Formats: sequence, C-alpha cells, structure tokens
Amino acid sequence: MKKILSVLSLVAFMGMGAISTNSYAVEEDMVEAAEAMTEAVEAVEVATEEAMEPMAEAEEMVVAETEEAMPAAEEAPAAEEPEIIVDKGDTAWMMVATLLVILMTVPGLALFYGGLVRSKNMLSVLMQVLVVFSLISVVWAVYGYSIAFGGEGLIYGDFSRVFLSGITADSLADTFTDNVKIPELIFVAFQCTFAGITCALIVGSFAERIKFSAVLLFSVLWFTFSYAPIAHMVWGAGGYLLDKGALDFAGGTVVHINAAVAGLVGAYMVGKRIGYGKEALPPHNLTFTMVGASLLWVGWFGFNAGSNLEATGGAGLAFINTLLATAAAVLAWSLAESIFKGKASMLGGASGAVAGLVAITPACGSVGPMGAIIIGLIGGFLCLWGVSGLKSMLGADDSLDVFGVHGIGGIVGALLTGVFTDASLGGIGMDTSIMEQVMIQGEGVVITILWSGIVAAICYKIVDIIVGLRVPEDIEREGLDTTSHGERAYNM
Repeated sequence: MKKILSVLSLVAFMGMGAISTNSYAVEEDMVEAAEAMTEAVEAVEVATEEAMEPMAEAEEMVVAETEEAMPAAEEAPAAEEPEIIVDKGDTAWMMVATLLVILMTVPGLALFYGGLVRSKNMLSVLMQVLVVFSLISVVWAVYGYSIAFGGEGLIYGDFSRVFLSGITADSLADTFTDNVKIPELIFVAFQCTFAGITCALIVGSFAERIKFSAVLLFSVLWFTFSYAPIAHMVWGAGGYLLDKGALDFAGGTVVHINAAVAGLVGAYMVGKRIGYGKEALPPHNLTFTMVGASLLWVGWFGFNAGSNLEATGGAGLAFINTLLATAAAVLAWSLAESIFKGKASMLGGASGAVAGLVAITPACGSVGPMGAIIIGLIGGFLCLWGVSGLKSMLGADDSLDVFGVHGIGGIVGALLTGVFTDASLGGIGMDTSIMEQVMIQGEGVVITILWSGIVAAICYKIVDIIVGLRVPEDIEREGLDTTSHGERAYNM
C-alpha cells in the first residue's frame, strides 16, 4: 500500500511539474502540494498499519482455534462407535432361562421317561438322566464349550477355551444386537444345559436293557464327536451350516435330530427288550409322565425364548410361538387318536405336547404365531405316525419313541422353518426364496442325520468292545433298579 501511494504521488508531482515549468509561483505551489501529498501518504500509512493490527490478531486467533479443533475432529469417529451395553435385564433373563432348561431335564425329562418304563426300571432311567446331564456339564466346562464355540472353523472351534481358560466374570459374549453383550459365563452355562439334555434324550431309546457304564462312556464319546461339531456347524463362528444360511433358532438339528438319530442307532445295536412284540410292556405311571411333560413345556420357554439371548421382542416372539405350537400339537395328536383309535389318550396328549415343542424349536424365533400353529398341527399328526406306522416299518425297539417324536418332529420343524419364516407368511423374512431356504434346511437335516448316525455307530461299537452294551438276560428280567443301583422305586 505504501509503495502504491508513493508512486502515485511521484507521478502526480512529475505531471504537475511538466505542466508549469515556466511559472515560479506555480512551482512553489507544486512544492507545497507535494509536501502536502507526502504528509497525506504518511497519515494513510499510519492509519493502514493501525487497521491491520486487529486483522492480524484476528487471523492468529482463527489459526489457534483451528489447531485446537483439529484433534477434536480426529477424535470424533471414535466417539461415534456404539457403546457396549450389558443390560441387567438381559443377564437376569438368561439366568432364569438357564434354570428353566435344567428344570426340563431334572426332573422334567427324568419323570417323563420314568413314568413310561416298567416299575422295576424307574430308578435306572432317573439315574441315567441325572448322571448323564451332570457328566456332560463337567465335560462341557473342560473342553466342550471350547470346541463348540471357541474360535472359527467349518466343523470344530479350537482349544482356546479349554478349562474355560481366559473367561472371567468380566468376559462378554455376543448377542444378536451388535453392541449388546451378556456375561460369557452365563452363555457358557446356558449352552451347557443344551448339551446335557441332548445326551440325556438318547437314554429313552435303549432304556431298560443297557449297562449304566455303557451309557456314560457312550455319552462322552458321542458328545465329543457329534454334538459339539454339529453345534459348531450350526451356531459357531465360521460354522459350515451357519455360513450356508441354515436357520435353527434353538436346536431342531443340533438337539433333536442329532439325539434322535443316535438313539435309533442305539436301539438297533443294543437290541430289542426281552418280550418286545410278544408281550405287553406298558408304562407303569402315566401320572409321572404327565407331570414330566408339563415340566418340559414350562422349561421349554427358557429353551426357546432364552435362545434369543436378550429380553426383547424376539424373546417374546419365541415365547408365544412355543405356547401356540405346543397347544396345536396336543389338539392334533388327540384328534388323530380319536379318529384312528376311537379314543384320545392322556399319553397321546402328553406326547403331542412334546412333539409340538420339538417341531417349533428351530422356527420359534423366525416364524409368526399363525405359522407356529400350523407347524404344531403338522408336527402333532406326523409324530403320531412316527411312533406307530414308521416305528413298525423301522423294526427297532425305540423304547420311549425318541426318534418318532424328536426325530420326526425335528425334521418337520427344520423344513417348515424355511417356509414360514418368509415375510409373506407372517415370518420375520429371509434373504432367499422359500424353495432355496427349504433346500438349505434340507441340507442341514441330511448332514445331521448322516453325521450323528455314523458317529453313533462307531461310538456304540467302541463302548461294546470296552465295557459291553447290554446287561445279561437275568439282570434285565429282574430289573435295573436293584441290579444296577441296589434300590427300588417302590417298597410295598
């Protein structure tokens, strides 16, 4: 600015001089004008410097504020990450759900099975269910949880959680919501109950004639090589069926089909009971069976709704589906018995309840209530056929109809999950068409049947070589309560 004003002044002075070179007066005037112009320039320079000082200070303040704001801008993305939530309500619900699944097994399943056998074998069935559940619980903590849910893999997890290594009271497990977690120890306990009841279910297929030691050894072997890998394939990170998109909310394949196939193989390999097909082998206490079925129904709400892992609307959907499907199956079984046998039996009603519970298990978290009712109705009818017509066709002495109810019910439920999960039929929706999803569900069913069947056959053979499978004929005739456990259920 100073240079510009100086040049302008000089030019003006030179121009004025060129115009008045002959006049002294004018020259004096020009000198005075030049001096005045110089003073004006100096005044302008002073005013300009004074005006620029606030602007420079303002510029320095803007730079300082910008530098202070830059770290905050860099920290902004980290602040946008969702906060991890561990809700006390979720934690409390999962603890209750775990207790409900234990109730399903002890005493629910034990009483249901116990009432169906003859009185001389009542305690043996109670003992097998109780001890198998306890044994698998310990095995689950030692290495089962690790190979089922530790790490990633198509078939197995890893050994990073052996002896629950690295899991503390502060460890967290994922739920179906990205930023919501539950204590991992609660998740370990919840899944432990699933493993325990699955192995206990198999007991019903060879009840009344198998050695107690054989039951325990088989349970550990089969759990290790069938339950754990199927659980990982369906629910574990990187699992083959999980990545394929198979839907199994609470264990239609992992629990029911898996156990039912192992039980059917056992019925063949252990052999038929003495007198089977020649004399009546009636249940000794259907009251116990009814009480057991009722406890199973109550406990199953923890089994299914607990599989949501959060106390949210998803748990509510699984809850009402469990209620409605079971009720529908009771009606279906009772109606079918009335039509084909002339009377609806209490045993049929109780069996229908279990059939409905099994059928809705894989679908409970993804189908709508009307879909659940249809699944229950179909499951009730087909499971009745499973324990009558199909059982005769197979020719196996499946003592307590494990395959007829859990196998057929599990297959029906798994396949229909691929139908009624579709949004057009009231489900939560899926990324595939109904036909594509049914094909994926069918693949899961086939893999489970083949895997469990082959593993079970090998495990039974190993057990037979080591301890033997079946008790001697005289012990079987006397009853396993006194010969295996030294007790009687009833002293009259």
